[in-house]
Amino acid sequence: MLHILVCASTHCKQKNTQIDLYVFVFQTPSAVQKIKELLKDKPEHVGVKVGVRTRGCNGLSYTLEYTKSKGDSDEEVVQDGVRVFIEKKAQLTLLGTEMDYVEDKLSSEFVFNNPNIKGTCGCGESFNI
Repeated sequence: MLHILVCASTHCKQKNTQIDLYVFVFQTPSAVQKIKELLKDKPEHVGVKVGVRTRGCNGLSYTLEYTKSKGDSDEEVVQDGVRVFIEKKAQLTLLGTEMDYVEDKLSSEFVFNNPNIKGTCGCGESFNI
């Protein structure tokens, strides 16, 4: 884990903020806000868990689910108070991935911008590394 101190002014007294920076998943502000909204009505859940499953014509697809606790081998990413847990099987697959939340007139969804992907299927539902 890498800790970075961020300061809002050059005098850095009371304005320091500590950020836990991981190389797993970075969340965009819209993803953070949407997860906060989704968890607001689910006090028994502490965050969301991201994983990958063997599925689709190209090999892997993402999973995203609510979680009540951190699994023994999960990595935890905390950003702006939102806890995202990365399943062990998905950790190397998700290195450097950006998690975004996108809305348009026809759909709304979490989108993973993964620099490790070598190919995707025609419909975009699965990928390979």
